[in-house]
Amino acid sequence: MAQKDTLLHLFAGGCSGTVGAIMTCPLEVLKTRLQSSGLTLRPVFQVQLGTLSGTGVIRPGTVTPGLLQVLRSILEKEGPRSLFRGLGPNLVGVAPSRAIYFAAYSKSKEIFNGLFVPNSGVVHMSSAGVAAFVTNSLMNPIWMVKTRMQLEKKARGEKKMNALQCARYVYKTEGIRGFYRGLTASYAGISETMICFLIYETLKKQLAKSQFASPNGEKEKGASDFLSLMLAAAFSKGCASCVAYPHEVIRTRLREEGSKYKYFFQTGRLIALEEGYAAFYRGLIPQLIRQIPNTAIVLSSYELIVHLLGEAK
Repeated sequence: MAQKDTLLHLFAGGCSGTVGAIMTCPLEVLKTRLQSSGLTLRPVFQVQLGTLSGTGVIRPGTVTPGLLQVLRSILEKEGPRSLFRGLGPNLVGVAPSRAIYFAAYSKSKEIFNGLFVPNSGVVHMSSAGVAAFVTNSLMNPIWMVKTRMQLEKKARGEKKMNALQCARYVYKTEGIRGFYRGLTASYAGISETMICFLIYETLKKQLAKSQFASPNGEKEKGASDFLSLMLAAAFSKGCASCVAYPHEVIRTRLREEGSKYKYFFQTGRLIALEEGYAAFYRGLIPQLIRQIPNTAIVLSSYELIVHLLGEAK
């Protein structure tokens, strides 16, 4: 029975992750470009008043391009297909990574329920942390290739590397270690997953209570229940992303080819000194636009598949 449950969570996680990845790939590309140090900043000139002579001083500065400007640039220079760069390794990676994640989360929750107060916040956070650690450790090489492909800028008509060519190039230039660049930032991002699942499981528990407390409360789940789970997942991911987003920017910089960024804290210090603290939130808008519906789709699809197949057993 335990083995069947694990296979069920593996299958449900893989299917839900695939659906979410395909639907939100263009936003993933936009987010990665905005996070990159290779983003072309627009020069601006500001007039500062209040000098001793009473005249203004023109000071140069830069402004980060917005989401729509980056989108327009990609469409004009690289074509619409570039919005799906990295989808190959994403699809190769997302199904097993989601499968591994949800199976590890389910198994960890089962173990931690025996150690702590069952279904408490500690159990949910610990389970999410363990699942994220296992998934990040196993899947980092695939996410590394995906990020490199998304950062590759080639004009229309120019040949772009496919996933296998990109993987070979990384191995040739950086060796095996190259596939694990950004792993420390991914470990730092475990905090985002823990926050997300703590909020989600708390809301899910409250929704279950309200369902049974209603006069016509039934055990059978309906469409409104899965819609509620989607909204709970969306809210949870939005809160977690805003709190833990800087690690995403650091991870992208660590994965850039031939960059000056070497280690997690060194990268964070460099970004703060050269670009200011606002740079840690570059790409947050497309990240939220992508991750909120993606997480809502993934978690609700996962719950639906587990519910349907669980009933069929």
